Amino acid sequence: MTTCSDSLGRGLDVANVSIKGLYKEFRTDNAIVRALTDVNLEIQDGEFLCVVGHSGCGKTTLLNILGGFLKPTRGELLIDGASSAQRELSIGVVFQEYALFPWRTALQNVAFGLEMHGLSKQDARAKARQLLRLVHLEDFADVYPHELSGGMRQRVAVSRAMAYEPDLLLMDEPFGALDAQTRERLQSLTEEVWQKTRKTVFYVTHDQSEAVYLGERIVVMRPRPGRIHEIVKVDLPRPRDPLSMEFVEIQRYITEAIMEDRPVEP
Repeated sequence: MTTCSDSLGRGLDVANVSIKGLYKEFRTDNAIVRALTDVNLEIQDGEFLCVVGHSGCGKTTLLNILGGFLKPTRGELLIDGASSAQRELSIGVVFQEYALFPWRTALQNVAFGLEMHGLSKQDARAKARQLLRLVHLEDFADVYPHELSGGMRQRVAVSRAMAYEPDLLLMDEPFGALDAQTRERLQSLTEEVWQKTRKTVFYVTHDQSEAVYLGERIVVMRPRPGRIHEIVKVDLPRPRDPLSMEFVEIQRYITEAIMEDRPVEP
């Protein structure tokens, strides 16, 4: 897919993603486990979509299907109205684990994918510097991962995922392993970067406050089998104040929606 972009990597030919009647089953020795059942979802161009729910409700399974790491048992994944087999979608992924190359500097980590896509080393590193500047790491370009804090390593990972201008950025609890203060700073930075680039983001989290802070819409999922329970639109001005009455009310609503169907422990 050819994507025209400006100097910040803002995609000008982004894809609208439609998920229709999607099911995913895993076979074990003794049973068939239905991870997702009848999932229907529209992901809008340039949207920041958050997904919340209990462990085991299929959040990451859905992310992995969007990323092409898993195939659905049945159902459709459409891109601009065409089957995903007919229409290529450029994907960037940020997991909770940083997965950086320890022998490469921050700059070299971000530039790696660009070089693999055929960009010259000079052009790849020039763009990598631009992306590190976007996440306020330009002064750490020549530093190795073991010399960076956890939050800084995750910023490098975000830069690397955005380097080749993906149509869709998938983020699977990227800040879950960080301390509260670092997580709050990275949430603010993530919103700042999204405002500048307007990438389409599919963001999985267990943190309801994080979802309200970042998401334009929040998909609430239920487990056993995994399915969409409700989609909540967040009509709050940015930057959002987590201590405001409106923010707390939405967070409480999301929490109650999740707790309505608490799974029974065996």
